[in-house]
Amino acid sequence: MALIEEFEKTGNWLFKGRSFFPLLLYVFMAAIIGFQLDPFFQSFDLISAVVCIAISILGQLIRALTIGYTPRDTSGRNTKDGQIAEVLNTEGMYNLVRHPLYLGNYFMWLGIMIYVGNFWFVVVCSLIYWLYYERIMFAEEAFLRGKFGEAYLEWSEGVPSFWPRALRWKTPGVEFSLRNILKREYNGFFAIFVSLAVISAGKNTVRGAEEWMDILVPFWQYTLAATCVIFLTLRSLKRYSRVLHVEGR
Repeated sequence: MALIEEFEKTGNWLFKGRSFFPLLLYVFMAAIIGFQLDPFFQSFDLISAVVCIAISILGQLIRALTIGYTPRDTSGRNTKDGQIAEVLNTEGMYNLVRHPLYLGNYFMWLGIMIYVGNFWFVVVCSLIYWLYYERIMFAEEAFLRGKFGEAYLEWSEGVPSFWPRALRWKTPGVEFSLRNILKREYNGFFAIFVSLAVISAGKNTVRGAEEWMDILVPFWQYTLAATCVIFLTLRSLKRYSRVLHVEGR
Protein backbone atom coordinates (compact mmCIF):
# COMPACT_ATOMS: atom_id res chain seq x y z
CA MET A 1 0.00 0.00 0.00
CA ALA A 2 1.39 3.40 -1.00
CA LEU A 3 2.06 5.83 1.83
CA ILE A 4 -0.66 8.23 0.69
CA GLU A 5 -3.28 5.46 0.80
CA GLU A 6 -1.97 4.31 4.17
CA PHE A 7 -2.29 7.83 5.58
CA GLU A 8 -5.83 8.10 4.25
CA LYS A 9 -6.83 4.71 5.64
CA THR A 10 -5.31 5.50 9.03
CA GLY A 11 -7.01 8.90 9.07
CA ASN A 12 -10.43 7.37 8.42
CA TRP A 13 -9.83 4.83 11.19
CA LEU A 14 -8.78 7.53 13.64
CA PHE A 15 -11.79 9.63 12.66
CA LYS A 16 -14.19 6.84 13.58
CA GLY A 17 -12.44 6.35 16.93
CA ARG A 18 -11.91 10.02 17.76
CA SER A 19 -14.39 9.87 20.66
CA PHE A 20 -11.83 7.75 22.54
CA PHE A 21 -9.08 10.36 22.19
CA PRO A 22 -10.18 12.28 25.32
CA LEU A 23 -9.77 9.11 27.39
CA LEU A 24 -6.05 9.14 26.61
CA LEU A 25 -5.75 12.73 27.81
CA TYR A 26 -7.72 11.98 30.97
CA VAL A 27 -5.36 9.10 31.80
CA PHE A 28 -2.37 11.43 31.42
CA MET A 29 -4.11 14.06 33.56
CA ALA A 30 -4.78 11.56 36.33
CA ALA A 31 -1.14 10.45 36.32
CA ILE A 32 0.19 14.02 36.46
CA ILE A 33 -2.12 14.96 39.32
CA GLY A 34 -1.78 11.64 41.16
CA PHE A 35 2.02 11.83 41.24
CA GLN A 36 1.85 15.56 42.05
CA LEU A 37 3.79 16.56 38.95
CA ASP A 38 1.75 19.75 38.69
CA PRO A 39 3.86 22.67 39.98
CA PHE A 40 1.25 25.25 38.94
CA PHE A 41 -2.31 25.81 40.22
CA GLN A 42 -1.84 23.42 43.15
CA SER A 43 -4.61 25.15 45.07
CA PHE A 44 -7.70 26.88 43.77
CA ASP A 45 -7.13 30.33 42.32
CA LEU A 46 -10.01 32.25 40.77
CA ILE A 47 -7.91 34.04 38.15
CA SER A 48 -6.30 30.87 36.80
CA ALA A 49 -9.68 29.13 36.73
CA VAL A 50 -11.32 31.98 34.81
CA VAL A 51 -8.41 32.21 32.35
CA CYS A 52 -8.58 28.48 31.59
CA ILE A 53 -12.36 28.67 31.21
CA ALA A 54 -11.94 31.59 28.80
CA ILE A 55 -9.43 29.67 26.66
CA SER A 56 -11.77 26.68 26.43
CA ILE A 57 -14.78 28.88 25.71
CA LEU A 58 -12.79 30.50 22.89
CA GLY A 59 -12.61 27.06 21.32
CA GLN A 60 -16.34 26.65 21.84
CA LEU A 61 -16.96 30.00 20.13
CA ILE A 62 -14.84 28.96 17.14
CA ARG A 63 -16.94 25.83 16.83
CA ALA A 64 -20.13 27.85 17.27
CA LEU A 65 -19.22 30.26 14.46
CA THR A 66 -18.54 27.24 12.26
CA ILE A 67 -21.62 25.20 13.13
CA GLY A 68 -23.96 28.18 13.18
CA TYR A 69 -23.45 28.64 9.44
CA THR A 70 -23.10 24.97 8.45
CA PRO A 71 -26.01 23.36 6.58
CA ARG A 72 -26.65 19.64 6.43
CA ASP A 73 -24.51 17.36 4.24
CA THR A 74 -21.64 19.76 3.68
CA SER A 75 -17.90 19.40 4.11
CA GLY A 76 -18.16 20.37 7.77
CA ARG A 77 -20.71 17.71 8.68
CA ASN A 78 -18.84 14.42 8.74
CA THR A 79 -20.42 11.67 10.81
CA LYS A 80 -19.41 8.52 12.66
CA ASP A 81 -20.32 6.57 9.53
CA GLY A 82 -17.75 8.39 7.42
CA GLN A 83 -17.28 11.36 5.14
CA ILE A 84 -20.29 13.16 3.69
CA ALA A 85 -20.27 16.29 1.56
CA GLU A 86 -22.69 17.49 -1.06
CA VAL A 87 -21.49 21.10 -0.84
CA LEU A 88 -17.99 22.44 -0.19
CA ASN A 89 -17.87 24.96 2.66
CA THR A 90 -15.68 27.92 1.71
CA GLU A 91 -17.26 30.79 3.64
CA GLY A 92 -17.36 31.96 7.24
CA MET A 93 -14.79 30.15 9.36
CA TYR A 94 -13.89 28.05 6.33
CA ASN A 95 -12.55 31.20 4.71
CA LEU A 96 -10.05 31.48 7.58
CA VAL A 97 -8.96 27.85 8.03
CA ARG A 98 -9.80 24.58 6.34
CA HIS A 99 -10.46 22.75 9.61
CA PRO A 100 -12.08 25.22 12.02
CA LEU A 101 -13.82 22.55 14.10
CA TYR A 102 -10.51 20.93 14.98
CA LEU A 103 -9.03 24.34 15.77
CA GLY A 104 -11.95 24.91 18.13
CA ASN A 105 -11.45 21.48 19.68
CA TYR A 106 -7.81 22.30 20.35
CA PHE A 107 -8.58 25.47 22.27
CA MET A 108 -11.28 23.68 24.24
CA TRP A 109 -8.67 21.13 25.29
CA LEU A 110 -5.94 23.73 25.74
CA GLY A 111 -7.75 25.42 28.62
CA ILE A 112 -8.19 22.05 30.31
CA MET A 113 -4.58 21.01 29.70
CA ILE A 114 -3.22 24.27 31.10
CA TYR A 115 -5.30 23.87 34.26
CA VAL A 116 -3.53 20.58 35.00
CA GLY A 117 -0.53 22.75 35.86
CA ASN A 118 2.35 21.06 34.06
CA PHE A 119 4.04 22.86 31.15
CA TRP A 120 5.39 19.70 29.52
CA PHE A 121 1.99 18.06 29.75
CA VAL A 122 0.62 20.88 27.59
CA VAL A 123 3.47 20.53 25.09
CA VAL A 124 3.27 16.74 24.81
CA CYS A 125 -0.53 16.65 24.57
CA SER A 126 -0.48 19.40 21.95
CA LEU A 127 1.93 17.32 19.86
CA ILE A 128 -0.22 14.21 20.33
CA TYR A 129 -3.29 16.20 19.31
CA TRP A 130 -1.58 17.44 16.16
CA LEU A 131 -0.27 14.01 15.15
CA TYR A 132 -3.68 12.44 15.77
CA TYR A 133 -5.74 15.01 13.91
CA GLU A 134 -3.21 15.53 11.14
CA ARG A 135 -4.06 12.06 9.83
CA ILE A 136 -7.78 12.78 10.13
CA MET A 137 -7.38 16.07 8.25
CA PHE A 138 -5.35 14.28 5.58
CA ALA A 139 -8.14 11.72 5.06
CA GLU A 140 -10.82 14.41 4.94
CA GLU A 141 -8.91 16.48 2.42
CA ALA A 142 -8.28 13.44 0.23
CA PHE A 143 -12.03 12.80 0.20
CA LEU A 144 -12.88 16.43 -0.58
CA ARG A 145 -10.26 16.64 -3.30
CA GLY A 146 -11.71 13.57 -4.96
CA LYS A 147 -15.26 14.89 -4.54
CA PHE A 148 -14.83 18.49 -5.67
CA GLY A 149 -11.64 18.43 -7.74
CA GLU A 150 -10.45 21.82 -8.96
CA ALA A 151 -12.94 23.71 -6.79
CA TYR A 152 -11.34 22.22 -3.70
CA LEU A 153 -7.79 22.85 -4.92
CA GLU A 154 -8.56 26.47 -5.73
CA TRP A 155 -10.10 27.08 -2.30
CA SER A 156 -7.44 25.21 -0.31
CA GLU A 157 -4.58 27.02 -2.04
CA GLY A 158 -5.40 30.28 -0.28
CA VAL A 159 -6.69 28.94 3.05
CA PRO A 160 -4.36 27.48 5.73
CA SER A 161 -5.21 24.10 7.17
CA PHE A 162 -5.23 24.92 10.89
CA TRP A 163 -3.84 28.29 12.01
CA PRO A 164 -5.41 31.41 10.43
CA ARG A 165 -2.96 33.68 8.63
CA ALA A 166 -5.42 36.52 8.16
CA LEU A 167 -8.89 37.36 9.41
CA ARG A 168 -10.64 37.38 6.05
CA TRP A 169 -14.20 36.71 7.12
CA LYS A 170 -16.61 36.04 4.28
CA THR A 171 -20.23 35.98 5.38
CA PRO A 172 -21.87 32.67 4.41
CA GLY A 173 -24.93 32.57 2.24
CA VAL A 174 -26.95 30.68 4.86
CA GLU A 175 -28.53 32.25 7.91
CA PHE A 176 -26.77 31.94 11.27
CA SER A 177 -28.59 29.44 13.49
CA LEU A 178 -28.23 29.70 17.26
CA ARG A 179 -30.60 26.77 17.70
CA ASN A 180 -28.31 24.56 15.64
CA ILE A 181 -25.44 25.47 17.95
CA LEU A 182 -27.44 24.78 21.10
CA LYS A 183 -28.59 21.45 19.68
CA ARG A 184 -25.11 20.24 18.80
CA GLU A 185 -22.73 21.88 21.28
CA TYR A 186 -24.21 21.45 24.74
CA ASN A 187 -22.22 18.26 25.39
CA GLY A 188 -18.89 19.97 24.75
CA PHE A 189 -19.88 22.99 26.82
CA PHE A 190 -20.77 20.79 29.78
CA ALA A 191 -17.61 18.69 29.37
CA ILE A 192 -15.40 21.77 29.72
CA PHE A 193 -16.71 22.63 33.17
CA VAL A 194 -16.87 19.04 34.38
CA SER A 195 -13.25 18.47 33.33
CA LEU A 196 -11.96 21.62 35.00
CA ALA A 197 -13.92 20.92 38.20
CA VAL A 198 -12.64 17.33 38.35
CA ILE A 199 -9.06 18.54 37.89
CA SER A 200 -9.48 21.00 40.76
CA ALA A 201 -11.08 18.38 42.99
CA GLY A 202 -8.35 15.88 42.14
CA LYS A 203 -5.60 18.33 43.04
CA ASN A 204 -7.25 19.12 46.37
CA THR A 205 -7.82 15.44 47.19
CA VAL A 206 -4.24 14.42 46.43
CA ARG A 207 -2.99 17.20 48.70
CA GLY A 208 -5.00 16.01 51.68
CA ALA A 209 -8.38 17.73 51.48
CA GLU A 210 -11.05 15.70 53.27
CA GLU A 211 -14.05 17.98 53.68
CA TRP A 212 -16.40 18.30 50.71
CA MET A 213 -16.08 22.09 50.65
CA ASP A 214 -12.29 21.75 50.50
CA ILE A 215 -12.33 19.11 47.77
CA LEU A 216 -14.77 20.87 45.47
CA VAL A 217 -14.60 24.57 46.26
CA PRO A 218 -17.79 26.67 46.10
CA PHE A 219 -16.82 28.26 42.77
CA TRP A 220 -16.88 24.88 41.03
CA GLN A 221 -19.99 23.78 42.92
CA TYR A 222 -21.96 26.77 41.66
CA THR A 223 -20.47 26.54 38.18
CA LEU A 224 -21.28 22.85 37.87
CA ALA A 225 -24.81 23.40 39.15
CA ALA A 226 -25.45 26.12 36.56
CA THR A 227 -23.94 24.17 33.66
CA CYS A 228 -25.81 21.04 34.72
CA VAL A 229 -29.11 22.92 34.51
CA ILE A 230 -28.17 24.21 31.05
CA PHE A 231 -27.12 20.72 29.94
CA LEU A 232 -30.29 19.00 31.14
CA THR A 233 -32.50 21.72 29.68
CA LEU A 234 -30.92 21.58 26.22
CA ARG A 235 -30.77 17.79 26.24
CA SER A 236 -34.47 17.60 27.09
CA LEU A 237 -35.37 20.12 24.40
CA LYS A 238 -33.40 18.15 21.83
CA ARG A 239 -34.79 14.75 22.76
CA TYR A 240 -38.39 15.55 23.61
CA SER A 241 -39.29 18.55 21.47
CA ARG A 242 -38.60 20.25 18.16
CA VAL A 243 -37.69 23.59 19.70
CA LEU A 244 -34.07 23.26 18.58
CA HIS A 245 -34.89 21.72 15.21
CA VAL A 246 -33.82 23.77 12.21
CA GLU A 247 -34.85 22.63 8.76
CA GLY A 248 -31.89 21.74 6.59
CA ARG A 249 -29.37 21.80 9.47
